[in-house]
Amino acid sequence: MKRTIEIEQAEIRELREKAILNQHKKNKLSAEERLKLLYDGGEYREILCHVKTQCTDFNMQEKKVPGDGIIAAYGFVNGRLTYSYAQDFSVLGGSLGLKHAEKIMRVLDLALKNGAPVIGLNDSGGARIQEGVESLAGYAGIFYRNTKASGVIPQISAIMGPCAGGAVYSPALTDFVFINKENAYMFLTGPEVVKAVTGEKIGFDDLGGSDVHTKKSGVAHFVTEDDEHTIESIKTLLSYIPQNNLEDPPYIPNDEQSDKFSNPVPDDPKIPYDTHELIENIFDEESFFEVQENFAKNIVVGFARLAGYSVGLIANNPSSLAGVLDINASVKASRFIRFCDCFNIPIISLIDVPGFLPGSTQEHNGVIRNGAKLLFAYCEATVPKIGVIIRKAYGGAYCVMSSKHIGADFNFAWPNAEIAVMGAEGACNIVFRKDIAASKDPSSLREKLTEEYRNTFANPFVAAELGYIDEVIKPEDTRNVLIDSLISCLGKRESGPDKKHGNFPV
Repeated sequence: MKRTIEIEQAEIRELREKAILNQHKKNKLSAEERLKLLYDGGEYREILCHVKTQCTDFNMQEKKVPGDGIIAAYGFVNGRLTYSYAQDFSVLGGSLGLKHAEKIMRVLDLALKNGAPVIGLNDSGGARIQEGVESLAGYAGIFYRNTKASGVIPQISAIMGPCAGGAVYSPALTDFVFINKENAYMFLTGPEVVKAVTGEKIGFDDLGGSDVHTKKSGVAHFVTEDDEHTIESIKTLLSYIPQNNLEDPPYIPNDEQSDKFSNPVPDDPKIPYDTHELIENIFDEESFFEVQENFAKNIVVGFARLAGYSVGLIANNPSSLAGVLDINASVKASRFIRFCDCFNIPIISLIDVPGFLPGSTQEHNGVIRNGAKLLFAYCEATVPKIGVIIRKAYGGAYCVMSSKHIGADFNFAWPNAEIAVMGAEGACNIVFRKDIAASKDPSSLREKLTEEYRNTFANPFVAAELGYIDEVIKPEDTRNVLIDSLISCLGKRESGPDKKHGNFPV
């Protein structure tokens, strides 16, 4: 029979209607339905829609289908050009063969040339075994393009089904990873292989489900309830970031921000508080979009708006581990800072940090190396950097958290802030150890000396006199001070010495 457009379209339509039924049985949407939710008005243009696998081994010639188990597309999301691909699990398990991979590579090539974000909707059983090394070549080609595009265009991955073996590395190379709470998981080797090799019995969810990757491994940045929630969350994320590294992030005017300030921060530096409450008081109402909410809760990162401008926010969180920096917090914040720096998003830091977490576990697992990542990220960033010390900044953590000494443009502090090598009590126990031990009333003397030390050395006016703090500000003035300083350095241009790239402490 002679092939015609009508016959080809009918065949594709039949396959996609079958896919819809199969996916709905699993409480999932089809690849086509997902893309319709993503694009404005449900309209998009397909790329390479007639492509079929060329493999004939293992009777694969009988399984050829138009599209080869993936839809590659472009269209507009929030009115902005966006490229995407959606894997179709109903066709050969969404497995990746060479032609399947070539469609993803084409999407990445076009997006890079045209300076537009890429969104990958992943739902695949992994490499197509029947195609052997060609499947592996396809994966490698995708990884290469992910790496080339990194820092040039935003890359977003959604795990909406299985993602195993080589399939996990492309999402891991992208900027942000979403994972569905149900029916989605990521792992290099599945439960059966784990059992065969190690003898360990473990289920899909416990090995690579959403809880694992949003709470323990940190691989995924967002957990979503279902396909609809995933797509809506991706759209929200896109509203904070630019099309590419040569553009500024979207500006959304805000005329309804209340001037009321309710300070949730206790004066006593030992009393915890939730930094989310402080964020709500400073930034545009309901504008905070948190990243990795359930991972390393001792530091909070995410996007917010300040007078309509998109900013990246890093805040120590005293309600978790007293806001101390540890391995996971350092890695989480450093990666977020580097994304913001790639895409011209100013960085604002709310600082309340007692130092780095001590202990053999942290030392043996590389807190020095991983803490250096956060230091490197702040030092390397050339976007506007503004820091506010809320209550305390002790020791090396003061240096690391966007201090003026590592290139911050503006640094402010609240009146009760303490800036010192360590807390006043700990310092006195060292400096005045002999005096306290010899005293008839060690407790009273320690208390007196601690207060004197705090007033003399730890208050923010000492740092301000040295030029390390631009201004000591009232808490209720924080929002307006941040707005003024942000606007003053939006045109910042900074370049470093010529080099291929730095040696990031990975």
